[in-house]
Amino acid sequence: MPKGAESLLTVLAAHDVEVVFGLPGVHNLAIWEALGKHPGIRMIGVRHEQTAVYAADGYARATGKLGVAVVTTGPGAANTLGATGEAWASGSPVLVIATDIPSTLRQPGVHRGVLHETRDQKAMFTPVTKASFDVPSAPEIAACTDKAVQQATQSPHGPVYLGVPTDFLSAEVPHPTITKVTPTHAVADLTEAEKLIAGSERPLIWAGGGAARSGAGPAIGALATKIQAPIITTYGARGLTDSPHVVRGPVHAPPVGKLWDDADLVIAIGTDFDGMMTQNWLQPKPHALLAVNIDKAEAGKNYPADVTIEGDAATVTAALVARVTAKQAAVDVDAVNAEVRALAEADSPEAMKLLRALEDTDATIVADMCIPGYWIGGFHHVTKPRGLAYPVGWGTLGFGFPAAIGAAVGHRTIAVVGDGGFLFACGDLATLKQEGLPLTIVLVDDGGYGMLRYDQQVANHTISGVDLTRPDFAKLAESFGIPAVTLNGFDDLKSALDEASGPSMIVVNASLKPPITTSPRWYRKNAT
Repeated sequence: MPKGAESLLTVLAAHDVEVVFGLPGVHNLAIWEALGKHPGIRMIGVRHEQTAVYAADGYARATGKLGVAVVTTGPGAANTLGATGEAWASGSPVLVIATDIPSTLRQPGVHRGVLHETRDQKAMFTPVTKASFDVPSAPEIAACTDKAVQQATQSPHGPVYLGVPTDFLSAEVPHPTITKVTPTHAVADLTEAEKLIAGSERPLIWAGGGAARSGAGPAIGALATKIQAPIITTYGARGLTDSPHVVRGPVHAPPVGKLWDDADLVIAIGTDFDGMMTQNWLQPKPHALLAVNIDKAEAGKNYPADVTIEGDAATVTAALVARVTAKQAAVDVDAVNAEVRALAEADSPEAMKLLRALEDTDATIVADMCIPGYWIGGFHHVTKPRGLAYPVGWGTLGFGFPAAIGAAVGHRTIAVVGDGGFLFACGDLATLKQEGLPLTIVLVDDGGYGMLRYDQQVANHTISGVDLTRPDFAKLAESFGIPAVTLNGFDDLKSALDEASGPSMIVVNASLKPPITTSPRWYRKNAT
């Protein structure tokens, strides 16, 4: 009979899991031992538990597959919470497997002083997961793992916690039985939606992360072509479709915001209209709103919809394409894009050098919560689905580098980070070197927390806590065996990126002005 750890991995393999990210601890060593019997699953060992979940999240965003993190008990599990919260807020299919103390030593609700013990480890994860499970007995490991995977990967996607008492991993258990469930997507009555679209003269499509996760890009492009509607994409939907109707700029730019104001119908697909995209809902209520969402409550929680279609974004949108009548164009999207580009050029020529250096790359880009990342999230034209990972779900500084480790498994990746956020996980340069991942780190060094420095300046506060002592980043990378170059400004960044291969770092000494997507510069707020 197999051991519990072997059963757990068998279930993961049956769900096509090929890589997991983890850190060994005294309570989860049986999983590492069992990996020897599952050569089809690659374990990437990281240097901090938070990196394990960030990397699983980055892998999930880049591939659309389940990201898996394996960590140990108590403080090891607790170390993942910030990264798990980002996956939760961004709808990433991630499974966090954490061991717990031996079941034989547990007294419910009592802290006895067992190594790594908490009173209720699962409870720590409840606010930042889609679902959380504790395995109640060793024979149930397979069934609970299967259930957790199904929860994480079925729409709406999200992270799931699975707690496993360490003694269950070494116990003999029955051979697992796995039944993979293929979700089916029915289409609701589209009559009212069809009427709304037929009656509109200036429709606008607003596509969100749910549309991207469902693979709705081709259908959205076809709908936009048929009804001649501009497409605004949220941060989570960048690169969704290569349709010429895509607006290449954020809704925070007045020319794009005007599309929202002038539209007589907004067709919202896979979005909940979060505060970061709507300038904390200062965008006025649409004249009419048609919402397509897998979760009806999510569809209408921020702007009430006139018609809501509950269902899979790709399936529903494809059905709409077949039903609606063709329209004439009311908006010149090329002109809007040119206006946005000119606005960005005038606002920050230096930031535009960064964006031009990233043009025409086939690499996946992972941006951190830093000023260069804000420019990329708002203004970089992403040309492929899942081509950008950006942590505005929860806004977790320090996401960029560790998430890029996951994205780089099988994909050329560029991580754009600041000097402050990079130091959160700089120890995982060892992971990058050890695994030989095709990841180039573009580290923009502006002397500390540049965005927070700007926040203090505009608030007329004393500048404090934001100017940081930093290492020589190029020498730091080289000490791990990673080639590095240092640039003054962005002029030579394109050529440096072209020359980079394998694990590498490019340090850019530069300071950028925050873009209009950052809250101090929201035009709707500043107009009130």
